[in-house]
Amino acid sequence: MHQTTYELALALRHELHQHPELSCEEQGTKARLMAFLKKHTTLEIVDRGRWFYALHRGRPEGKKLAFRADMDALPIDETIDLPYGSTVPGVAHKCGHDGHCAALAAFALEIDRLGCDNTLYLIFQHAEEIGAGAIECVPLLEEEGIEAIYGWHNQCDFPLGEVAVREETMQCASKGMSIFFEGAPAHASDPGVGRNPAMAIARLIQALPALYRAEDHQGLVLCTVIHVEIGEPAFGTSASKGVVRLTIRGENEWEMDKLEKRIDGLAWGLCAEYGLTCRTEFCDVFPETRNHKESVEHLRAVCDELGIPVHIMPHPERSSEDFGHFTKVTKGVYFFLGNGNEISHHTVNFDFPDGLLRPAVDIFCRLAEVKAEK
Repeated sequence: MHQTTYELALALRHELHQHPELSCEEQGTKARLMAFLKKHTTLEIVDRGRWFYALHRGRPEGKKLAFRADMDALPIDETIDLPYGSTVPGVAHKCGHDGHCAALAAFALEIDRLGCDNTLYLIFQHAEEIGAGAIECVPLLEEEGIEAIYGWHNQCDFPLGEVAVREETMQCASKGMSIFFEGAPAHASDPGVGRNPAMAIARLIQALPALYRAEDHQGLVLCTVIHVEIGEPAFGTSASKGVVRLTIRGENEWEMDKLEKRIDGLAWGLCAEYGLTCRTEFCDVFPETRNHKESVEHLRAVCDELGIPVHIMPHPERSSEDFGHFTKVTKGVYFFLGNGNEISHHTVNFDFPDGLLRPAVDIFCRLAEVKAEK
């Protein structure tokens, strides 16, 4: 990456960090990125509402390739002392999406400077954190006949700038599942007159571990209790309503869906036993992110050329990523770039390491077959 490109990308990253926005609220971030690309490149900028892409038109015989970065921040306070710290109370880039966007923008500058025979679509996507963004971008891949898509995420516990990847499932599918129970109220002195959901909820929670035993599944399956609420703090009244919120996940989407059905069946059985009703709601639904063998091999070959070590992950990452919507419709690979520290994402002490900008851009340039330096 050219030094001027790096300096511009670094300043952009810090500017984005100062002005974070939550999922589906990224209009300011989007505007800053579009203005940056219009000022520093001749790429075509296509506004798609909550997201946009930059287009480099290559030769007619070239490939059609896409590259993606996510734009949203998290509802976490900035508590560390940074010269470019968040100016928005309660919101900060504690996952590194500011760095992802800055790297993709720097890649755009390098494309514009060096040229490329392939047609390239640089997707700046909203709402990754809640799993709502990628699905809205998928039609672009289908409309344009995009042949492959590439994306990455900074990752702790790997050396700075080194790649981690695997074939098949890279990250697990997951969804938030809320089960609402309803019975009938009664005076606390005579609870038998009403129908209290407390025991049904307690028994449901106790039964969960038996539903995701490793020996019963082909891949990882997991259910985590997130929140439980029963009744109100009114000591004269027996509870009549309650909710249990779970996050379910699976290496294979079909096994996660099977777990969902088993939990739902258990809840309805308990409702019948205790005279309750229940309903289920879902949120933050993520697909499995599944890498294609050919795309992984291309990434490994590129890293070999660049002298970047590649770690083959023995197991999928348990966390989820909505990039999987893209690889359902075209070939592609999602990989990790080590950020060189042990500080986890989504924690107050996290900050994207600027040293990742160069390797990220170098890898994208080789994947895109950008022309060599003149």
